[in-house]
Amino acid sequence: MITAARPDLARFHRRLAGFNPFLLSGRVSQVVGLTIEARGLDCQIGEVCEIRTAQGGALLCEVVGFRDERALLMPLGDMQGIQPDSPVTPLRTLFRAPVGEALLGRVIDGLGNPIDGLGPLQAAASVPIYNHAPHPLERQPIQEPLITGVRAIDGLLTCGKGQRMGIFAGSGVGKSTLLGTIARSSRSDVSVIALVGERGREVQEFVERDLGPEGLARSVVVVSTSDQPALVRLKAAWVATTIAEFFRDQGLDVTMLMDSVTRFAMAQREVGLAIGEPPASKGYTPSVFALLPKLLERAGTSQRGTITGFFTVLVEGDDFNEPIADAVRSILDGHITLTRELAARNHYPAIDVLHSVSRVMPAVTSTEHRAQAAQTRKLLAAYEKARDLINIGAYVSGSDPIVDAALRALPALTAFLQQGPEFSDFEATLHLLHAIGAQEGQDDA
Repeated sequence: MITAARPDLARFHRRLAGFNPFLLSGRVSQVVGLTIEARGLDCQIGEVCEIRTAQGGALLCEVVGFRDERALLMPLGDMQGIQPDSPVTPLRTLFRAPVGEALLGRVIDGLGNPIDGLGPLQAAASVPIYNHAPHPLERQPIQEPLITGVRAIDGLLTCGKGQRMGIFAGSGVGKSTLLGTIARSSRSDVSVIALVGERGREVQEFVERDLGPEGLARSVVVVSTSDQPALVRLKAAWVATTIAEFFRDQGLDVTMLMDSVTRFAMAQREVGLAIGEPPASKGYTPSVFALLPKLLERAGTSQRGTITGFFTVLVEGDDFNEPIADAVRSILDGHITLTRELAARNHYPAIDVLHSVSRVMPAVTSTEHRAQAAQTRKLLAAYEKARDLINIGAYVSGSDPIVDAALRALPALTAFLQQGPEFSDFEATLHLLHAIGAQEGQDDA
C-alpha cells in the first residue's frame, strides 16, 4: 500500500531486493558518448565489470579511469539496454586471454572467443593480457636469420629471429598481401596474426586466400573488425601478444603479424578522448605514445624462444613522417616501406628498398651476403638518381659508369625484386643476388 503510493519507495525496495552485502556493486549514473559513469563502485583500473541491461542481459565493461568519485567504464560490447541506475558489479579480475596449443588453426575475436564455427576452445589456461616485456639484460642476442620467402626482404633486408619490423604503407598498396605471404611462408614454428580494426569483408579473404589452409594450420588469428568498440580493438592487439608470448615461453620461434598498429593507436585515441584526456599531435592523446612501446617491446627474444614481429603502419595521406609512423619507426628494429609509385608500376611487392632498412641484418648475414646486398643497393640508387634523365632520353651512355652498370643490371634487378605469391628459398635468393654482382663484374671486365 505504501509502495503503491510512493513510487520512490518501490524503487528502493527493488534495489534492496538485489543487494548483496558481500559484493560492493554500483549504479550507472551517466552515459556520455563511449563512456559509462558509475557511482558507488569499488574497483581498480583495468578491472572487468558487469552491467545488467534492461533486457536482463549482461554487458561487460572495463574500468578506464575515475572522475569526481565516479568510475569511468568503457563497454566491451553494444551499449543498448543500459538505463539510469543499472546495477554495475565488479568481477574482481583483470581481462584474461586463453592460451594453449588448442588455439592453433583457430580464429578468435578480440575478447578471445572463437568465431570460426569450430566449437568452443579447449584452451589449457587463461592468463592476464597486461604483462611486462622481457628484462633487457635477459634478452638473447639475435643471431639467426628468419626466412620469409620474399626475395626483396631475405636478400636486401634480412630479418633475424626476434626482430621487430615495421611495414609502412598507405592504403591499398599491398600491406595485407605481403603480411599474408610472410605468414604463409616464414620459417617459424607458429604464427600469431592480429587483424585490428580490419574491414569485415577482408577477414575471410585474408584467412582463405592470403593465409591458406597450410598457413592457418600453424597459426592463431585474432580478429577485431572496425565496427566493434574501441576497447575490443585494443584487446585484440593485447590478446594476440599474450598468445605469442605463451608459445615463446615454450621455447618456440613465433612470427607475430599485426595489421595495423595505426588502428590500435586510433582505438586508444578514442578511449583517451572519451575519458577527457587532452589531444596532442594530430588529435592523438599522450596515452597513445605511452602504450606503443609497451605493446611493441613485448615482442623480441627471451631466454627460451623468440617473437619476430611484423607490424604494419597505415600512413595517412602517404605521409611517412606522420606522428604514429614516426613514433613506431623509432621503436622498432627496422622498417619496410611500400610506395604507391611502385604499386602503380605493377611492381609487387611494392617494397622501396632504398628507403627501407633492417637494423639487425649485419648480425645475421655473412660478409659476402652484405657486400652483394650493398652493391645491389648501389646500383638501384644510381638508377633512381638518373631515372628522369633516362626516361626523357637525355642520358648519354658512358657519362657515368655506375649508371651504365645499373642499366645493364636493371632487368635482373627487376626480376629479383618482383615476386608473386610463390615461396623463394633462401639459397636461391642468395644465388640470384650473387648472379647480379657477377654479371656486373663480367661487364666491367
